[in-house]
Amino acid sequence: HVQLVESGGGSVQAGGSLRLSCLVSGNIRSWHCLTWFRQAPGKEREGIARITAGGGSPAYADSVKGRFTISQDDVKNVLQMNNLKPEDAAMYYCALRTGGCLPTMMMTDYNYWGQGTQVTVS
Repeated sequence: HVQLVESGGGSVQAGGSLRLSCLVSGNIRSWHCLTWFRQAPGKEREGIARITAGGGSPAYADSVKGRFTISQDDVKNVLQMNNLKPEDAAMYYCALRTGGCLPTMMMTDYNYWGQGTQVTVS
């Protein structure tokens, strides 16, 4: 059983920062790609940042490039979000795929998901 647990969400004013974490545990021999998704009410879930298991090849959606940073250590994955905007408000999810990272970040390509953490920007 693989479990992903997100934390760090909350409410922040525009221009502020939040740091999200994703802790991966369970019976998984290896994974190759972790991606953060977000979903705002009435909108599709979009992939915004991804990284390989070794902490390499970070990639970002244009909407967050230059403001968000994804990183990976032995214990957890971190999404540092700076200069937050009202349009960043959403439920944020981390997800794993056991295959390598793909050029696109589509939710249908991911095997395991966390329960999400809410980000509110006012």
